[in-house]
This record gives sequence, C-alpha cells and structure tokens, in this order.
Amino acid sequence: MLRIWGRLSSINVQKVVWCARELHLDHERIDIGHHKGELDTQAYVRLNPNRLIPVIEDFRDTDVAGEPFVLWESNAIVRYLCARYGENTLWPADVKARASADRWMDWQTTTFSPAMVQAFLQTVRMPAEQRDAEIIARSCQRTEPLAQMLDEALADREFIGGDRFTMADISLACAAHRWLGTPVPHAPRPNLERWLEAMRARPAAMSILVLPLK
Repeated sequence: MLRIWGRLSSINVQKVVWCARELHLDHERIDIGHHKGELDTQAYVRLNPNRLIPVIEDFRDTDVAGEPFVLWESNAIVRYLCARYGENTLWPADVKARASADRWMDWQTTTFSPAMVQAFLQTVRMPAEQRDAEIIARSCQRTEPLAQMLDEALADREFIGGDRFTMADISLACAAHRWLGTPVPHAPRPNLERWLEAMRARPAAMSILVLPLK
C-alpha cells in the first residue's frame, strides 16, 4: 500500500496521485491541508517537518524495523515512484532523456509555478475587494513568456520529451492546468492547449485535470 497525504486540490498532490494511477499502484489518500490543522500535529511533523503536502509512506519499501519509506517534495516523490515502479516507462532508461525530463520538472517547480503563484492566489484565493491589480499584472507578465516557451517546446512533439509520455508531462500538465485555469487574460497557446487536452484525456488524469481551482 502507498499512502499519500494531502488534499487533491493541491497541484503538488495532483502530481503524486496522477503518477500513482499511471503506475497502477494501490494507494490511499489522506485528505489534509489548506484550511485544516492536521499539518501541525506532532505525528504529521514527524513525516514532514516543513508542515506541507504531499508526503508519501511507501509500505512496499520498508526498513529492517518494518517502517515504511517516507518522502516529501512532490517532484522528488514522482521521481521516486517512477524509478522504483516505472523504470523504462515514466522513468526514461536513456540518461539524456531522463535528464531532459528532470530539467522540465525543475523548471516547473523553480520557474513556471513561482511566476504564476501570485496571479493564482490573488484571483482564486483572495476576496475580490482585497485583490491587487498590480501584483496580478506583474505575475502575468512573468508567466506569459514562460507559457509561450512551453508552447514552442511542444510545437513539434506529442509529449514534452518527444514521442513518449514521461514523468515530466505529469508535473508540467498540473502546472499548465493551473495557469490556464487562473482567471486572467491568456494569449492563445495552440500547442500547449493541444497537449494539455491530450493529458486530460489520459485515464489516470481524468478526475484530476478537471478539478476547479481552489
């Protein structure tokens, strides 16, 4: 059994749940985070001292004492699951293909998502009367060129790594779903939109990349 801690509306939990489904891993999800207080309990802090989601407990991979393997940080979890259970599928065997997937996953978490976060928080999480138009505009100005970069990268390929679906598509699609769903103006991105629709059609993602933002 794989236990996943975190609410499914979290982009980072979405990555992990989608990955587990792609790999056909039996799992349970504990619905915590955001407005709930479970992240501050001693039991949870032992799992993740950052008090963030997601965290996994992998009971298939226990230590000598029978304790499950615990891991936090969403992209690290996706990489672990793919390497442990999806080698030569979601985890590319070719070192260059794997490095390319790693690059896009790092870009998602260090560049793409940080650029969009203020536009998302201001327009989705914050009451209308408290929103700051200047903060939203700056976030959009940072994110739109990145969306264009992703659109151009997808111009001549079915998946971000080329002709096969990998772990990088999971991380990028969850972020792209959030950006294109954020209620701000978006320039047309035909390649990005085509790819995202294909990602939404994957059985493992169907109940994830349709969720409203919150």
